[in-house]
Amino acid sequence: MGSRKTKPRKNRLMKKTKQNSPVPLWVILKTNRRVRRNPQQRHWRRSSVDVG
Repeated sequence: MGSRKTKPRKNRLMKKTKQNSPVPLWVILKTNRRVRRNPQQRHWRRSSVDVG
């Protein structure tokens, strides 16, 4: 699959990769620990990404 990705598909995968990051520490501190986890986070093996 490696080099057969089109540019739009690669961009969609990159967006999903960026969305998968945890909540920054400064956000946790600023919200007084109300926001702790990212609801969009997913594990690479447990759920599939629908990017077409």
